[in-house]
Amino acid sequence: MADLAVFYEHPQWFEALFDTLDRRGLNWTPIAIQDHTFDPADTRLPAPVILNRLAMSSFLRQEEHALFYSMAALDHWQGLGARVINGPGVLAYDTNKARQLSLFRNAGLDIPATRVAHRREDIARLAAEVGFPVMVKVNVGGSGTGMVRYDTPAELQAAVAENLTPMGVDGVALVQEYVTARDARVIRCEVLDGKLLYALALDGAGSTFDLCPADVCMVDKPTITISQFKPSAEIVRAVERVAVMSGLDVGGIEYMIDDRDGRPRFYDLNALSNFVARPMEVLGYDPHDRLVDYLIRQIAAREKAAA
Repeated sequence: MADLAVFYEHPQWFEALFDTLDRRGLNWTPIAIQDHTFDPADTRLPAPVILNRLAMSSFLRQEEHALFYSMAALDHWQGLGARVINGPGVLAYDTNKARQLSLFRNAGLDIPATRVAHRREDIARLAAEVGFPVMVKVNVGGSGTGMVRYDTPAELQAAVAENLTPMGVDGVALVQEYVTARDARVIRCEVLDGKLLYALALDGAGSTFDLCPADVCMVDKPTITISQFKPSAEIVRAVERVAVMSGLDVGGIEYMIDDRDGRPRFYDLNALSNFVARPMEVLGYDPHDRLVDYLIRQIAAREKAAA
């Protein structure tokens, strides 16, 4: 049996991770999600440690996506005793932006004013409560998809009448105030093992809703510039608190500074990180090595527990 299984969806996104696993000599096996099936009565594990690399944007690439299937498979293995990194608990947040916002509020953090709907006919009424301009978002998102800004009630009402407002794969929509980010900047905080690993400032964020900072995402976003950022101690504590509350082992938490009042507003939790493009240039180190260090510790812990 391998020591580690990597449960992944995108065929190119994890080449850097796979290369690092090989370079560091780990005994690991890949599990391609799109080809996977499982038997709920099967008690065999693919590995004692399983790293989940499911991308929320998989529904954009595959009509028969595996978002909800993956939660069942990972829960099956976790129930058999595997250490599942970014397991079904945090996936329940990753696949539900409404739950993410409730999590941020429960952590004592500010969020954009938001209403959650499951019927398109309610969207115009909820937008009037929030105020224009307004964002309508899908609840299960990825790569900035399913997000539309409406500047006037008439514009939104026309979209509702023609069934054009975003409704995602779960039939839930978020109606959210449009927050102008100070300096057109959003901050992505990457966490690993409950601690801040690094933070990035993404400048020019007003030009796109797709803010993935990795190499594979930056090809069509030349207006976004990325630099390392040092959050305040209060923000670091908040991010680490959210990571622990959600069970996020490795991933990103995003916020912006509201230009109206200077307050940080948290809006996204992402349990998948491809890390940053040009890491040696931006950070001075490759975070894949830090992730593999963490995986080695997890494998050692499982071996000690089994001894």
